[in-house]
Amino acid sequence: MNSSVGRIALITIGVIAVIIGGVFAGQGMNLIPGSFMTGNRMWLSIGLIVVVVGIILVVLGLRRPRTGRPSK
Repeated sequence: MNSSVGRIALITIGVIAVIIGGVFAGQGMNLIPGSFMTGNRMWLSIGLIVVVVGIILVVLGLRRPRTGRPSK
């Protein structure tokens, strides 16, 4: 995915995933009150997984495309 639209999409989706995963993890750790997820360790785990996936997407979106030269 070397097009700029694809890269922007990966970065955008990755940032959104990091934010949502952070909220889930915060609620799972009982740092953000007011939800059925508050204090539930399952949501901490889910949040951390979503954060990691988001970081991977951002890194993939920020990677520079390879040049057309084959390596030997």
